[in-house]
Amino acid sequence: MSHSIDPRTAALTSRRGHLTRGRLPKWVPAVVAVVAIAVAFALKALAGFGLFLTGIVAAVLFVIGMYAAARGVEGGRKATDRLFRYLVWGAFIIALLPLVSVLWTVLEKGIPGLFTPGFLTTSMNGVSGLADKKAMAGTGPVLGGAYHALVGTVIITFWATLISVPIGLLTAVYLVEYGRGNRLSRGITFFVDVMTGIPSIVAGLFAAALFAVISGPGTRMGIVAAVALSVLMIPVVVRSTEEMLRVVPNELREASYALGVRKWRTIMKVVVPTAISGIASGVTLAIARVIGETAPILVTAGITTRINANAFNDWMASLPVYIYSLIQNPLNPSYADPSSQRAWGAALLLILLVMLLNLASRMIAKYFAPKGGR
Repeated sequence: MSHSIDPRTAALTSRRGHLTRGRLPKWVPAVVAVVAIAVAFALKALAGFGLFLTGIVAAVLFVIGMYAAARGVEGGRKATDRLFRYLVWGAFIIALLPLVSVLWTVLEKGIPGLFTPGFLTTSMNGVSGLADKKAMAGTGPVLGGAYHALVGTVIITFWATLISVPIGLLTAVYLVEYGRGNRLSRGITFFVDVMTGIPSIVAGLFAAALFAVISGPGTRMGIVAAVALSVLMIPVVVRSTEEMLRVVPNELREASYALGVRKWRTIMKVVVPTAISGIASGVTLAIARVIGETAPILVTAGITTRINANAFNDWMASLPVYIYSLIQNPLNPSYADPSSQRAWGAALLLILLVMLLNLASRMIAKYFAPKGGR
């Protein structure tokens, strides 16, 4: 009895075989990974290196094994493609590891400090090293919090934003709408580029020297710190706003001019509203960039243990300087003591503030983004 084969089935089978010929089976990466991990742990047992280095060795062996297998089955071109694909993924993972490590460490050490009773509602006024020693010995509660530093950070950042945003926005408008590459605009662009790379301590020294001339030597207030931070914020605001204004189509300007609208009104009613989402996002990122600065605030606002909500009077605390002062406290050198517990809690609070600012920038950009039509 003879069995006949359908010609269409035979053609389909032949076509599938032709398409899958010269490809690595799907199970090959898993097998190569298992072999690479086994060899890496064997080398670890022989050489005695750490777990991190074992992971690096396993990754290198996996890349080499996959390149060899692909070259033998798929050819040199596809093997090279696979090699660079794995190298890109490896570089991404290596770049991600420090971020994950920092977040894990801050969360692990900062959550106990952040949820300490009174941490967000009390200051360090009146807290002494003796109280910390009692807390370490278990004979007293952990006293003191970061409320004064949180208030100071919010106030200083608010005044820095109030100074920086109008200056940066108007500078960007001049560069894009009026300057048009003239000598003044080229000079402004040059100095903005120089300010972008200025060290933060130099900004603090500039603000301190400025207010030493205005109010006398040794002047330390929240507004001085705000001026120092605004020196760091202005170039970021200028650059982000300038780029956003440049992407606004010229057709929108020309249509407004054709209707007889003046230039300043076109800028206010057409250009800026079109770019407002990117401008708001850039401003928020500039705030997130300066909110964690320590050196300029230490030079200009000092450090205090009491609550001060007046930026124009006396010293003012901030979260970065608060963390610095706690870590530098010679009475409590151990990372397990209450002082460092507060420092890790303040570090976690600062990271949460930066994260909230980034989320706010995304929400603002999405809210103010131009609505697309059908």
